[in-house]
Amino acid sequence: MVESLQGLIFDIQGYSVHDGPGVRTLIFMKGCPLRCEWCSNPEGMHFYPEILFRNTKCTHISNHCSRCIEACPHGAIQINPNYRDSDDVQLLLDREICHRCKEHKCLQLCYFEGLRLCGEWKTVDEIMHVLQRNQHYWGRDGGVSFSGGEPFFQPQFLHAVLEACHERKMHKAVETTAYVNPKTFLEIMPFFDFAFIDIKHMDSSLHKEKTGVPNDLILENIKALHVSNYSGRLVIRMPVIEGFNDNDENIEALAEFMKNVGLYEINILPFHRLGASKWTQLGKTYCYESKSSTAEEKLYHIQDIFLSKRIACYTGSDTPF
Repeated sequence: MVESLQGLIFDIQGYSVHDGPGVRTLIFMKGCPLRCEWCSNPEGMHFYPEILFRNTKCTHISNHCSRCIEACPHGAIQINPNYRDSDDVQLLLDREICHRCKEHKCLQLCYFEGLRLCGEWKTVDEIMHVLQRNQHYWGRDGGVSFSGGEPFFQPQFLHAVLEACHERKMHKAVETTAYVNPKTFLEIMPFFDFAFIDIKHMDSSLHKEKTGVPNDLILENIKALHVSNYSGRLVIRMPVIEGFNDNDENIEALAEFMKNVGLYEINILPFHRLGASKWTQLGKTYCYESKSSTAEEKLYHIQDIFLSKRIACYTGSDTPF
């Protein structure tokens, strides 16, 4: 049964106003083929439930709590022997063991939410129940937006949910890398009324250096989508990463690509460190900890280049829907 098909979801947010027209419900799907070093949703990269350890909520030091340590049958949780002050994590998790664990007894005994499981399997029916419940506040222009991770990483589940949404005449939007099998991409994209597609860099080798994959498939999918007479609205998007893709040469190359394809809208996003804490909670190193937010002058300079090429360029959350 399609209704019982399951997808792995790491968050569902209501009242979103920056991810498509109107007020929206935003569904974050787990799994992504890219490994962007600046990713603000690193919990969406891997296609399995993950444990987040929130050091600030852990009471091991303050109350000598060790319930999770005693509960773990695999010995995967240890006291940090090098703990000195609040800047250090109190506990260390063996992530490889945690990824294989199905019981997660540690979570059941962590009363202060120091440990939290990120990623829950949901059926199509369960997703539709949430969406139908939320419909009353969407208004005339609102709907559902799919993000991640990469929504296309779970194509069968995504397709099934979209068909159910289409039957109920819900407006559907997506935020995607377009690093997807071309056949799958062109089969599913017509269900979306609005799409953000990211282009991180026009140089394929530099793209691979910072994201783990080349950009050839992404660019070819964008071109193929446009040729297919896609009826939805497509806006290209680019996160502005200092020293990586913010130089004039790359911006002009992207503008030229868009003009050649026949696309004339782009949303540039200023870099921020809002996802830094989640990298730490996952036991990962965040390479951009010392990077500053994108200066307004840089955003305006990039915007001017696009505008000079007759391409509408929106900064941050200023995209008109």
